[in-house]
Amino acid sequence: MNNLEAIAEQALYALETKNGVREAALKLSRQLIQHASRIIRAAHREDWADAEAGLDAASEIAAQLKQQTQDHPDIYYAGYTQDAFKEFAEAHLTYALIRERPLPSPGALGVEFPAYLNGLGEAAGELRRHVLDLIRREDAARGERRLEDMDTIYTVLMTMDYPDAITGGLRRTSDMVRGVVERTRGDLTTAAQHEKLQAALREFEARINNK
Repeated sequence: MNNLEAIAEQALYALETKNGVREAALKLSRQLIQHASRIIRAAHREDWADAEAGLDAASEIAAQLKQQTQDHPDIYYAGYTQDAFKEFAEAHLTYALIRERPLPSPGALGVEFPAYLNGLGEAAGELRRHVLDLIRREDAARGERRLEDMDTIYTVLMTMDYPDAITGGLRRTSDMVRGVVERTRGDLTTAAQHEKLQAALREFEARINNK
């Protein structure tokens, strides 16, 4: 028992250190999620300068979060940390998809595959919002291309048929993407029919006016 005090001191030091890392990780995770949300909003506004500045800032925070937790795998793989990395990946992927640029890889972003794949699924959800914006602008052709991107993402996600414990709940994300793709296809079909009807009306009016 004469060594119990020394053991207690070591335990206190280790727990205090881990608690400090946890608090820092929570703070950085919140900051990363906030930046990701702003990046996505900027991408939908097509404010590319704001989006790119946000991506740079978010990348710095993500690097800090990874560095802070590298010696504490239990914190690095904790739900709040991986959720933040998922949101970070989603922001990068949404930006790339809307701008029609190559997708950054998980390695380039410094995130694990489950966070990346779930972020990719969430980015497909953001593409629906983008397609609806394109429909309002009467740019269904670009909307069709984005639908193809969404369909490709869904196909890829469906090949990742592994337990949720391995994929971070990817099955739920895949189910969400399937529903989003189906609704978006319906919206584009309706928009195309509306455009055909409008074109037919314009042609009819032109014939009447020329008589």
